[in-house]
Amino acid sequence: MKGSRVSVLLVGLTAALTLAACGIPTSDVIQAGAPASGIQPPSPRPAVPAAIPFYFLRNGELTPYVRKIGAPKGLGAIVGLLFDGPSPSEAVTATTELPRLRGAPEVTNYADNTSSIRLPKDVPALSHLAMLQLACTVAQVTLPGVPLPTGTNGDGGVQTPSDGAQNSTARRSVQVLGDGWTMTQSNDSCPGTQR
Repeated sequence: MKGSRVSVLLVGLTAALTLAACGIPTSDVIQAGAPASGIQPPSPRPAVPAAIPFYFLRNGELTPYVRKIGAPKGLGAIVGLLFDGPSPSEAVTATTELPRLRGAPEVTNYADNTSSIRLPKDVPALSHLAMLQLACTVAQVTLPGVPLPTGTNGDGGVQTPSDGAQNSTARRSVQVLGDGWTMTQSNDSCPGTQR
């Protein structure tokens, strides 16, 4: 037992002398970082982007333009993005009847497949196409994601699946409340909606 202690001391002394002989200065223990804590649980998986069809107009016809949204914060955020209009790449073929808003719309969902959207003051009544844009987009949104469509039509619009893989199969309606006016629109006339 005594011999092994002496050998350990000799090995340590030899290492210190070797380092000193090589010109490496000795130092005290340096504290850096947290002490070892063992195996950590895996970090949570990053959120999968949601694929949301936004309905805009292409040559005057309702057309879904699918966007991948990183982490949508609910239907209100989606409705706000719809009112912001087509993205620069979508604007090559897409237009909108929805006005730009000066404030965020208030969106409420009800159990009877109805959504209520209260617009900021001084927004005029919406056109029939604008109401369809809202109703069709809201009807297709199920967070956290929507299955990706099968292909594009070549002009930025998206062909939606025809095999019943649509995200929303139920009849839904949107009630829009403006400053002194109210309008309601269902998703009955939406292209690609399966019922």
